[in-house]
Amino acid sequence: MALTLMKGSEAIAEAAIRAGARFFFGYPITPQTEIPEYMSARMPEIGGCYLQAESEVAAINMVYGAAGTGARVITSSSSPGVSLKQEGISYCAGARLPAVILNVMRGGPGLGSIQASQGDYFQGVKGGGNGDYHLITYAPSSIQEAINIMMFAYDKAEKYRVPVLFLADGIMAQMMEPVEMPEMVEYHVDPEKKPWAATGWKPGDDPKLRAEINSLFINTEELSEHNDVLQATYREIEKNEVLFEEYKAEDAEILITAFGTVARVAKSAIDELRAEGYKVGLFRPITVWPYPYKQLRAAADREGVKALLDVECNEGQMLEDVKLAIEGSKPVDFFGHCGSQMPTTQEIIDKVHAMKEGK
Repeated sequence: MALTLMKGSEAIAEAAIRAGARFFFGYPITPQTEIPEYMSARMPEIGGCYLQAESEVAAINMVYGAAGTGARVITSSSSPGVSLKQEGISYCAGARLPAVILNVMRGGPGLGSIQASQGDYFQGVKGGGNGDYHLITYAPSSIQEAINIMMFAYDKAEKYRVPVLFLADGIMAQMMEPVEMPEMVEYHVDPEKKPWAATGWKPGDDPKLRAEINSLFINTEELSEHNDVLQATYREIEKNEVLFEEYKAEDAEILITAFGTVARVAKSAIDELRAEGYKVGLFRPITVWPYPYKQLRAAADREGVKALLDVECNEGQMLEDVKLAIEGSKPVDFFGHCGSQMPTTQEIIDKVHAMKEGK
């Protein structure tokens, strides 16, 4: 396939369409407005539905309704907008509805800025809505990786009946890269494969087989049983769906942990540090839920690793998972900025120099 130069927001939107998404419900907010803009033009071309909702709250509830029919549905927003969606996201998780949600993170808290950030890690990974639930949460570091993940995101969502969340950021949405677009998937709802979906019921059908899309359980015993099913599903996801990348980590003395766009900055710093003779490597989680705890612990336990450095564009939100993974086996340092100021290559290099000097 030929490479095409595309803007991140448009490439990710096109990938969702090629993965079978035929319903988009959303609302414009910087820096992801190009996603609904692109969908508004493309969905009519392929017989899909684009609808700009009156609010983010409305958009996620439209996702709930369309996903309940078994259709492949997508919504996108940026940090404050995703906050508004949290109640509906919890409903989708409670009703076990597969869908894809894009969060193009911007600076916060509050309205913050319109520049890139990683400040929604807690929201995405720890669960931003009420109750005990998880989303399969991907943190791609390039446009191509986001495209590749999108092509199996719906399969994972439908296999486990959970929503999937993409944690991207404003840089990824606004930058342009050469990408390879996959072929279009011919997807149609098959009631036999989705017996839970509300695909139609007529008099004479077995009432016990009638689909009920619901997240409300008045009886506490029923709710407890429902939660047992959810938790068993999450344990299966933790066992089967962990993704991560290691970069020059085999002989590293300092292991950097980073995700998303910041991991790309870290790779540049590692290349320069290697040229100076420093043995530095990278461990990058691609799924931030489920988090690769065991894999990071194994990397940190390698002979030669003396310390870890976590780098993020936030206050150190993933730092908690890094520390949980290694259980105090090695010292862990942190470097990052809150808001929207991305760590630079030189800042990471300077931090590693300081660590080597014991500062």
